[in-house]
Amino acid sequence: MVLEALGYEFFRNALMAGVLASIACGFIGSFIVVKRMVSLAGGISHAAFGGIGLGYYLGIDPILGATVFSLGTAGIISRFRNQGHQHLDTLVAALWASGMALGILFIYLAPGFAPDLFSYLFGNILLVPAENLVLMTLLVGIIIATVAIFYHLFVAVTFDEEYAIVMNLHAKTLMLAIIGLTALTVVMLIQVVGVILVIALLTLPAAIAREYSSSMKAMILRATLLGAVFTTTGIWLSYALDVPSGGAIILIAAASYFLVILSNDIRRRYAEREE
Repeated sequence: MVLEALGYEFFRNALMAGVLASIACGFIGSFIVVKRMVSLAGGISHAAFGGIGLGYYLGIDPILGATVFSLGTAGIISRFRNQGHQHLDTLVAALWASGMALGILFIYLAPGFAPDLFSYLFGNILLVPAENLVLMTLLVGIIIATVAIFYHLFVAVTFDEEYAIVMNLHAKTLMLAIIGLTALTVVMLIQVVGVILVIALLTLPAAIAREYSSSMKAMILRATLLGAVFTTTGIWLSYALDVPSGGAIILIAAASYFLVILSNDIRRRYAEREE
């Protein structure tokens, strides 16, 4: 069955898309988890649904609409977080709800039926076309290059933003860059697991990697490898069992996360009894 599946172009495209998405998740998800901005990923992904709806309404590629909305949402969050002195959770909640509402409104107003709508909501990595792989490769290249150039500055602002401000490290600009890269990563993941499940794939591999990492570089590497394992295994299960790929990927990642925290809790209790 393995060799038979690899003979199909859509299956090879799905594996490549999974690896590219895992790299983006490993790099950006690690900063999000350390900075405790998990809700940010959920807010941007759901706000992107407004762009998908706008794409249907205007008759353009919904992913292009999602990209514009995601970057716009990142800019709005940064603007009001820095100058409006608003709490991040409040801003995320407002943009989360308004983005979904706009998406529903645009799809309702769009003429005709909205094809592939469920693939944008829940993802279908088996339907990623070859031309989208080129765009995903370009986005991953931008993410890797940006993180490599500003790695030490990103680490500084992630661990202690107030100290970075005191040290004149342009913390606001650096946070805008991290939030913008998060938006680009969300756009990539929409095609893999859909708008609703993006937050899980972006954070679970990084959360597991944090349990076994002593540095940010090690955490990024482990999160990337875990993401590749989760997406590849989910694709195989989706193909073999004929089940939705997005759900399979997220369930594997979630089960792995709960097993890790359960085993760590058991090991900690055993160590306390030995003392």
